[in-house]
Amino acid sequence: MKVNRVVTKIVVRLFFLLLLIALVPPFLQGDQTKLQHIFLSFRHNWEMIFPAILILGFISLLIICAKKKYNEPDLNWLLVLNTVILIAYGAAIYIRIYHMM
Repeated sequence: MKVNRVVTKIVVRLFFLLLLIALVPPFLQGDQTKLQHIFLSFRHNWEMIFPAILILGFISLLIICAKKKYNEPDLNWLLVLNTVILIAYGAAIYIRIYHMM
């Protein structure tokens, strides 16, 4: 029973650590001119729904799991799955932006 708690907490902390690591380099470089010419554009407006659902799902699952003190195994595994998909999506965007620079 405690395995899902530990896995959930590790994956969520890993996500926040990766998010922090991804945000630090642009601020440390000092030269912001590389980032000024990069724009993310979507061909269709409905394509922005999927990342929004993923992010809102992560936030809501994180709040629900924290409120229930990680006692619900089903919610914990949903949060793990959502966080892993969010990490993969964030890594794909980070790689895409890094190649544009």
